[in-house]
Parts: sequence; structure tokens; C-alpha cells
Amino acid sequence: MRVNRILLSTALVVVALVIQVSVLARLHLPGAVPDILLLTVLGLAMVYGHVGGALVGFGAGLLADLAPPADHAAGRYALVLCVIGYLAGLIKPENGRIKSATGPMLVVVAAAIGATVLYALVGALVGDTTARHVGLGSLLFTAALYDLLLAPFVVPGIMFLARRADNDPLAEAGSSAKGSDLSAGWLTSGTGLRIGGQRGFGGLKSKARARTARVGRIKGVKRL
Repeated sequence: MRVNRILLSTALVVVALVIQVSVLARLHLPGAVPDILLLTVLGLAMVYGHVGGALVGFGAGLLADLAPPADHAAGRYALVLCVIGYLAGLIKPENGRIKSATGPMLVVVAAAIGATVLYALVGALVGDTTARHVGLGSLLFTAALYDLLLAPFVVPGIMFLARRADNDPLAEAGSSAKGSDLSAGWLTSGTGLRIGGQRGFGGLKSKARARTARVGRIKGVKRL
């Protein structure tokens, strides 16, 4: 990962972890706790891709495992967020921009449910049966609900900051030029016409004028 990505990811993860531990964990909401750390990983993964998402997820999860008052084995949440970050990074579009909010919202719901299930499965492997006593069904519902309500205030801002820190003027100029070429290709696709006077309406007019001028020269008739 680039240096600016590492610095931004570290700062965002630390801020999210502080808010998670000092604010959200003390709200004592029924069921699960709103997971702003998970949303931060999702936002970064949808900009950095699957490799960057996996690295950010592992680092964020490891900090959460070590931050007090952690009551589970170290590495448990790191594994969960590493997998979630990798999977979320797979939906990153080629141009890095997501046009519709439906996709990210579905990713948030799937990530909240998947993280809860994976966390419970890893806990079962190490002998932690807390999820059974609390009720896995209520945890899944409340985790998806809280994260979905919190996502519009977190994920877009995280993605904006990630793109802003990853800004490259040369790449931006190249992408804009490529975008103009693609738009021209889109305008002419499926019609067999070219814009610029070679083929299409401009080309037909120029050919007609040339043919008229040539006929005029042959017959010796002056054309207006």
C-alpha cells in the first residue's frame, strides 16, 4: 500500500475505534453494538480494492482485539475484518466510483450479518459460546439494522477521504481523456457512424459537396 493510504487508513481506523469503544459501546442498545469500525473498513475496501481491504481489515481488527476492554482471544476480530475487507474490495469498480447507493447498502447489510456469523463461528471454535446465550437471531437483526442506519453517515465520507488522499493529477487527466473517448464511442456505437467528418452526417455532407463540385467541373456549369 502507498504511504498516504497507510497514514489515512491508520488515522481513520484509530478514530473509528475510539468512537466505537468510548461512545457506541456505552449506549447499551438492545442486541448488537453499532460497528463503525466495520463501516470504516468497508469504505476503504470499496476504494482500495480487495488487497487493500484485507490489509486494512486485518489491522483494524487487530487493534480492536488489543484495545481494552477486549474480552476475546487476540486475532479473532482481525480474521473477521480481514475476510470482510477482502470480499468488500471485490466489488470495487474499475474507475473507483460507485454510481448507485443500492450496492453499498447491500454490502453493508451482508457485511454486518457475515461479520456476526463469522465472529460467532470463530468463537465457537475457541470455546466461546456467548452468542448462544444472547441469541444469534437478534444479534444478526440488530447488527444489520444499526449498521445500515449508520452507514450513510460514515461510508460516503470514508470513500471521499480515501479518493481525495489517493488523488493523482496525471491519472485524473488520463482518465478524463479516456472518458471523452469512451463517450464518443458510446455516441457512435451501434450506428456504424463516426463523428468528425469521416462517416456520419458530416461525412455524407462533405461527400455530397465534393460530388457536386466534381460534376460542376465536368459539365462546365457554375455552381452557387
